[in-house]
Amino acid sequence: MDVKVYKNYVNGKWIEPENNGYVDIVNPSNGDIIAKAPLSTKAEADKAIEAAHKAFKSWSKTPGPRRAKPLFELRKIFMDNEEEISRILVEEMGKSLPDARAEMKRSFENIEVACAMPMLQQGDKLVDSSFGIDGEVLRLPMGVFTMVAPFNFPAMVPFWFIPYAIATGNTIVVKPSKQVPGTMVKITEYIDKIGLPPGVFNLVNGDRVVADAFIDHPNVKGFSLVGSTNVCRTVAEKCARNNKRFQAMGSAKNHLVAMPDAKVDEVVRNMLTSCFGCAGQRCMASSVLVGVGDEMYKTICDKFVNEAKDVILANPLDPKYAEEPLVMGPVISKKAYDFIYKMIDVGIKEGAKLLLDGRGAKVQGHEKGFFIGPTVFADVKEGMEIHKTEIFGPVVCIMKAKNLDEAIGIINRHQYGNGASIYTQNGYWARKFKLEAEAGMIGVNIGIPAPVAFLPFGGMKNSQFADIKAQSKAIVNFYTEDKIITERFWPEKD
Repeated sequence: MDVKVYKNYVNGKWIEPENNGYVDIVNPSNGDIIAKAPLSTKAEADKAIEAAHKAFKSWSKTPGPRRAKPLFELRKIFMDNEEEISRILVEEMGKSLPDARAEMKRSFENIEVACAMPMLQQGDKLVDSSFGIDGEVLRLPMGVFTMVAPFNFPAMVPFWFIPYAIATGNTIVVKPSKQVPGTMVKITEYIDKIGLPPGVFNLVNGDRVVADAFIDHPNVKGFSLVGSTNVCRTVAEKCARNNKRFQAMGSAKNHLVAMPDAKVDEVVRNMLTSCFGCAGQRCMASSVLVGVGDEMYKTICDKFVNEAKDVILANPLDPKYAEEPLVMGPVISKKAYDFIYKMIDVGIKEGAKLLLDGRGAKVQGHEKGFFIGPTVFADVKEGMEIHKTEIFGPVVCIMKAKNLDEAIGIINRHQYGNGASIYTQNGYWARKFKLEAEAGMIGVNIGIPAPVAFLPFGGMKNSQFADIKAQSKAIVNFYTEDKIITERFWPEKD
């Protein structure tokens, strides 16, 4: 098997990296090394930023409709090559092929929204703000922006940012996840074909050295990241000290609340997809189920565990299972695998009841893969580490609440507030939950309340370090500077 060696893309060209070493890209389904990605130096990151800075001068003056035009072409190329990109994504990340295709569709949607930038970026005008004086707000591009992508959505998450930065007249430098860079490398090959001027879009592979260079460089106006809360907090502090804009989307522990009137069969099927899709490695995956009342709690424990036993554990590219709607692939790495095992042991020691144990799971022919089966704990209490910690794997906690107020209290006392959902047919309960649950994205009879590209994405509390959320029209405010004009003109003398 040929091992691909990736390059960087700077100023419209593929660049051989400096000799700073490479990181192995591993197929998590079988442990095979499928590629090598460069660990770029600070100097290489700086060169990309300087190329973007140089390109900004003319790109920012390009008319809005012309900035959007290449994005229409990119959308077409993406759609024509969706399957190729999806399979690369599955090979290096391990999610199912249907999930990868769904991720690509979310990328298409973000491009579509950004194509409307000539309307979204329009300013405001107030005639006669005072006698003979008019007021105006112009939304102007700012310069170079940077972003660091996570491993779990290597196609979608970059497109929460890239098309908006470009369409608003800025330039951008992207660092893909060092664990799954191949998806963005392939996407960059297509970006290279759409006619952007050199330097408008750049890709630099690497690790923290590159990310730190993005934050430290004086010509970088803003930085976006999806990562752990600990990393996000550090990023927020550094960016604040350097007077840079930042978006840092952090960790999560998303709760699904089942009320006594919930449609149990539909709810359990929905919960399975939410908890075990992508092996639980979604920032919007649910990892806590809350049954309200003794009967619903017991029903969820019994039915959810029974259904979880039927989840298919397999190599997602195995032709036998590739089209199955719920195939659970491996977790991303040996490091993640070991951490999840550790947390299962912690849950047992804390006194939670292990209803389903996914340890020791094997997939025939893929014994070196990082597979963990569905794992379910019951009798989980607030304060337990398995409830407090983002495990980011197929491990689910089931908790009991006596009423809706208690269920909302469990959510609101948790440090994370990315998403939360309620299952009910009762409008009063649904309304109360929408207004009182402290999470950035709320679902009603929805397992994953992740909005489409036409709505913002972002959490609350320690799940987000930013004032402006990702994607949609809201992000226009991140990529533009408001310039306020107050003006008047006196009449000419005869």
